[in-house]
Amino acid sequence: MCGIFAVCSYGVPMDRCAFVSLLILGLKRLEYRGYDSAGICIDQCGSKDPIVIRNVGSVKKLEEKVQNELGFIQNQSDKLKESTIVPSQIGLAHTRWATHGGPEIVNAHPHSSDRFEFVVVHNGIITNYKTLKAMLIKKGFSFYSETDTEIVPKLTAFLYHQLIVVFPKLTFHELIANVMQHLEGAFALVFRSSFYPLQIVACKRGSPLVIGLRGEKSLMGESSIQVLSSREITNHAHHISSLDSPLPRLSLNSTELHDVSEFSLGESRKQLGSSAHTNCVAPKESIIGLEKRLSTNGVESSHASITSPNSSDKRSSSGGIEYFFSSDASAIVEHTHKVFYTEDNDIVEVVNGQLRVYNAPLRASSLLSDVPRCSSGKDESSQVISSIREISTLKMELDEIMKGSFPHFMLKEIFEQPESVTQTMRGRISEDSTVHLSGVRQYLAEIKKSNRLIMIACGTSYHACLAVRRLVEELSEIPVVVELACDFLDRECPIFRSDVVICVSQSGETADTLAALRYSRAHGALSMGVVNSVGSTISRLTDFGVHLNAGSEIGVASTKAYTSQIVAMTMVALELSADSCAKQARRKQIFDALQRLPKDIENTLRIVDPVVRRIAARLNNETSMLLVGRGYHYATCLEAALKIKEVAYIHTEGINAGELKHGPLALVDESMPLILFSSMDSTKTKVLNAAQQLIARGGLHRLIVVCSEDDTEIQEIVKDRTDIIRVGSTVDCLQPILSVLPMQLLSYHLAVARGLNVDQPRNLAKAVTVQ
Repeated sequence: MCGIFAVCSYGVPMDRCAFVSLLILGLKRLEYRGYDSAGICIDQCGSKDPIVIRNVGSVKKLEEKVQNELGFIQNQSDKLKESTIVPSQIGLAHTRWATHGGPEIVNAHPHSSDRFEFVVVHNGIITNYKTLKAMLIKKGFSFYSETDTEIVPKLTAFLYHQLIVVFPKLTFHELIANVMQHLEGAFALVFRSSFYPLQIVACKRGSPLVIGLRGEKSLMGESSIQVLSSREITNHAHHISSLDSPLPRLSLNSTELHDVSEFSLGESRKQLGSSAHTNCVAPKESIIGLEKRLSTNGVESSHASITSPNSSDKRSSSGGIEYFFSSDASAIVEHTHKVFYTEDNDIVEVVNGQLRVYNAPLRASSLLSDVPRCSSGKDESSQVISSIREISTLKMELDEIMKGSFPHFMLKEIFEQPESVTQTMRGRISEDSTVHLSGVRQYLAEIKKSNRLIMIACGTSYHACLAVRRLVEELSEIPVVVELACDFLDRECPIFRSDVVICVSQSGETADTLAALRYSRAHGALSMGVVNSVGSTISRLTDFGVHLNAGSEIGVASTKAYTSQIVAMTMVALELSADSCAKQARRKQIFDALQRLPKDIENTLRIVDPVVRRIAARLNNETSMLLVGRGYHYATCLEAALKIKEVAYIHTEGINAGELKHGPLALVDESMPLILFSSMDSTKTKVLNAAQQLIARGGLHRLIVVCSEDDTEIQEIVKDRTDIIRVGSTVDCLQPILSVLPMQLLSYHLAVARGLNVDQPRNLAKAVTVQ
């Protein structure tokens, strides 16, 4: 839920004020991930100790505090001076969504050990922090925050002072490998230390971490980074995993280790065939690449491995290099398009401008014998991990993460939907009414033989699954179950090898959905991903999938991702029914509607926006609303209610029209605002009956009807006695896309009328990466 941004600049002379501005800009790009507090950590001139500045509230408030404390101070060697040009520097930055401890400065990141020996920024949750905290208190450590993060730098300091006595040449990444052994939960961490000047180490398990590369030599065609595999670390005793007496000795010196695994931009590259360590490089056909599983235009990837013949640093003579560590590519794209995505248990180390990647297995350690070891139910170190990290080229453009002429990202993203659904369909639907989803097509036979399709998602993605469930069942003739990820996990739902699990997530990092995916894979189910973020964890862990290509979505309230998810899963349903002669007429009807959909969305937005503005002005002071629909529009009710709750803070409930008489009808009176979604599908008559019930209970004068322009029957029932929002008309399974558009606009205009922060609603964050 939090946002990490860190920069390691080596051999790139930069004004220190410009460097701080770089960190602040990165946080602004990540602020949708959390905005309860923010902080930065930078090097201090003439001292190993860093400067750490934190503040409560938005990144803007942090920026003001940084300017007050650093930007205008002159002639103090221990403070930042605008004229200071530094050739190499490291900075950490963080924007927080509060989980453990309220939004207070003491809980803000970065967190540090005593005397700032180790400083860390963290995204995720350390689930065993209470146990570790109790142990460290016994060892004499004091804690000042309520966070789970504070134990990390202090645990690191404790292990360092224990290990350095035995291993005087202990490296930074070896130390962090030991720290990881004692951490449970999902986390991405970035460290700096006064004991390791100008070095930065990052690690991850569960939470996202992407790393960007920029430099004179970084755009010369390097395509992957070789990783020291778990097996080799074990064989060489490189990872200090056990400190039982007698203590083990490192059997490789640092030079040997660097030869194995370093990634050195600008140095000569060995071909795989001539490398002394080619046995640790996976063959090309076994590399885990997005293009093997996802139908995507988002990333261009290539497969080759590069190593360095020695560990000497030639960066200063061949140009500097910068590394950007981030929770999301949106903070990196304006600096570089060359990135790689880390895998679970990866440790990334930068020393003297050279980047190395290690993958550390989980092992026990006797240093913390009174602390229970983390246990996930199986040996995580035995999982197959690719021995290279592909360098990918981001297709994201800077204007995708800018508001342009719009006052808010949410409004921009609502009006981008004609283009976003076009991008979702581009290259996948041909004029001869065929669908081309290469990732799905490889597994068609297995899907068709499955006993059930299980769609797992949270929030808006869950509603998208509900919106397409009926169509997928109709075309595939396979039972479809839609599960909330959290409930699926709580029930420990029975999963079989004959099941296909479809995990739907905008970010591809949703914690509950990820946990459900891992659970399903452990039980042998085939897995499919529907995600919008290239390189996300779900996209890498699933067997195959579909990428939305909807573009970056910065506003916390999802809009264009929702409509693209419906379109993408509609195309999956069409793919599954391609060989059914009996369904060709229905498929042709849907194909034609998909071709018209971008124009229908554009026209609907243009027509309904002024109508919705007037309605929003009238509903501004309401405290509760009921939304009623049925069939395909039940999902629309739930999604519309969620949007109004998210950004306008109005209690809103989506109700299936068939359930009105089973309790909700008691809420209807002349003062209750009602929104009814009229259907033109098989539930049409039942929805008209529900409308009559609402009118009979006094709901007419507060009733708002959302219907297609050719739905004359509902318009005849309400006549001119209530508000009618007329949207475009399309095939029944795509009508929810057009009907949700005025509700997206309504939630937006309500929030604006109430003076609320549309893009950053309280207590929420864009990517829910914690359970």
